[in-house]
Amino acid sequence: MSLMQLRGVTRTYDMGHVQVQALRGVSLAVEEGEFVAIVGPSGSGKTTMMSILGCLDRPSGGTYEIAGNEIGRLGDDDLARIRSRTIGFVFQSYNLLPGTSALENVATPLLYQGVSRHDRTVRATGALERLGLGGRLTHEPTELSGGEQQRVAIARALVTDPAVILADEPTGNLAVQQGLEVLQLLRDLHASGRTIVLITHNPEVAAVATRRIHLLDGRVVEEERAA
Repeated sequence: MSLMQLRGVTRTYDMGHVQVQALRGVSLAVEEGEFVAIVGPSGSGKTTMMSILGCLDRPSGGTYEIAGNEIGRLGDDDLARIRSRTIGFVFQSYNLLPGTSALENVATPLLYQGVSRHDRTVRATGALERLGLGGRLTHEPTELSGGEQQRVAIARALVTDPAVILADEPTGNLAVQQGLEVLQLLRDLHASGRTIVLITHNPEVAAVATRRIHLLDGRVVEEERAA
C-alpha cells in the first residue's frame, strides 16, 4: 500500500457565480521513502494539491488515502490527529511563534500530543542539535537568520517523527546560499530514509527530488524520475 494515494481527485471552489476547478482528476501515489516534487507555475493547482495532501482540505471528488486512512471518511478531529502525527509541515514563511525560543517552537507539537515537559525538551533539543542549531536553543526567531529559522521549522516538522515531510516552497524566502543549504538538508533527510513531498514553482528546486510531477491547469501533464 502506498503511503499517499490520490485517485481521480478533483477540487472545485464555488466563487459565487463561477466555479473554479483547481484539480481535475489527479491520480498519483507516493511510496514510503520517496522524495517527490510537485512542480508547476502559479495557478497550476499545486497549492490546492498541498492542502489536500496535508489534510488541510478535502477533495470535491475522487479519493485520497494517507497511511491507510481515506480522508473523505474522517471527521475534523481525526484529520487534526493525522496532521499532527503523520505529517510534518515546512512552509515558505517558517510559521514560527514570535517571542518564543527555538527550543519552545520545536517542542510545541509535542505539547499537543501530551508528551511530558522533560521529554519535550529532550526531543526538541535533539532535533535542533541534529540540524546544527545546538547553539541557538534559546534564540527567538528575530535573532536567527532566514536559513536558521527554516532549519528550526524543519526541526519542528521532524520532532514528532512523522511519516512524511510536506515542504511548501521551503526556499522561497531565502537567499540563494541559504536556499541551497535547506535543499541539501532535505536531500540528507531523504538519504536517511525520510519520505519528502516538495511543492514548488521552481524547476531548479524540484530538481533535488528523485521524482518530479508536473502540474498544469489542475492536471498532471508530465512525470519524470532522476537519472
